[in-house]
Amino acid sequence: MLAAAAVKDSVDAVEIIEAHELPAGPEPRTGVPQAAHVHPLLSGGADAIEALLPGTIGRLVAAGANRVPMTTNMVYLSAEGWYRRWRRDTRYLIAAGRDLTDHVVRRQVLDDPRVRVRAHCRAVGLLGGPGRVTGVRLRAADGTETELAADLVVDASGRATRTPRWLAGLGVTGLAEDRIESGLAYASRIYRAPVATDGWPVVNILADPRRPGGAGSIVPIEGDRWHVSLYGPPGCRPTADPDAFETYARGLRHPLVAELLARAEPLTGVTVTRTTTNRRHYYERLRNWPEGLVALGDSVAAFNPIYGQGMSVAAQGALALRELAAGGLTDGLARRAQRAIARPVDVAWSLAVGQDLHHPTTQGRRPNLGDRLLHRYVSRLSYTAIGSFRVATALTEVLTLKAPPTVLVRPDVLLAAALGPRRPPTDGPTFTPDERRRLEGAGVPLT
Repeated sequence: MLAAAAVKDSVDAVEIIEAHELPAGPEPRTGVPQAAHVHPLLSGGADAIEALLPGTIGRLVAAGANRVPMTTNMVYLSAEGWYRRWRRDTRYLIAAGRDLTDHVVRRQVLDDPRVRVRAHCRAVGLLGGPGRVTGVRLRAADGTETELAADLVVDASGRATRTPRWLAGLGVTGLAEDRIESGLAYASRIYRAPVATDGWPVVNILADPRRPGGAGSIVPIEGDRWHVSLYGPPGCRPTADPDAFETYARGLRHPLVAELLARAEPLTGVTVTRTTTNRRHYYERLRNWPEGLVALGDSVAAFNPIYGQGMSVAAQGALALRELAAGGLTDGLARRAQRAIARPVDVAWSLAVGQDLHHPTTQGRRPNLGDRLLHRYVSRLSYTAIGSFRVATALTEVLTLKAPPTVLVRPDVLLAAALGPRRPPTDGPTFTPDERRRLEGAGVPLT
């Protein structure tokens, strides 16, 4: 949908090739298993979507989504300690169910008469040759194949992309690919919250990489519900057993998630996912790239979903495509767009892989000396951030994809990291007095 939004003002018509039927409302969509897990939209992605489709954030909030200021409205235990809830927020995230986010975006895109959906249809090949893609070959649900000519083909098919194979079939070879598999798995379910979720903080209990254990998150979403996800490495993975879900949560570094769920009502079963591979295709490095073809989103790079980067990187890539396509579908557009799309991918890739490399179960590459030194520096920054607004702000800028990682080596940030936290650490969950009263009123005990 964001790819359609990116190009619709530069062409006469847009065809979206969709293998399934699109729902009419904020309902589950076939082919999006990730929707069962927490799906916050980082401010870097939210701002990009707002630029593509003005009014989206307002529509999401009006439909019940929460705009969560960071770290002002977060109860956050990092490996180094509890983050303070600074009164001045820097960035934000949109807390909503994936189905609602999809619906709000989809309605705005499909309200444009230039955009049409061809449902129950799959792309099964590219038309053209190594120098130019001229369309796609389609297969309908009854097996009938047809050809669809196009001035521009955008691959937004996600992790299941076949573009590498199709490119090879056209004679475009030499594509480099990376795969980094941490072995992490996660389990999620939705609860009826015991308190109203409007303005409620996001809760994050991160793992400490120096000791075995998992992590957990509670994200307040529309309908006074909590979306809860638990994460763990091999040997400590959560399961699909509903009776074991809260037991696993109680075994985290702090039992806060389990304590909050004690008075919450489960509304769904437990969904488990073990597909957390970081995988990237380096299209921008190919010597030859055909005109008329652009790959976007997970088709280019799919990240370990626990970092919540996928939607935001896709949105930033779509925005880059729109800015370039505004000048028309000229020669060289596809290569320029592919290189522009790679830039936000670079940032998210360095963040995700920079974390996953240090799990002992990771396959694909082991950390080198530079990786280990960088990891130690980021740990120092995280430690400093628990008592330094300057460093907390810098980290938030990078983690929400609003600034490049080079922000973390500015002289003022380096000096702050050397000096360490300016304020003493807090000794427990950082709920406000009002939030504690609301929890006590709902019978939620906190240790």
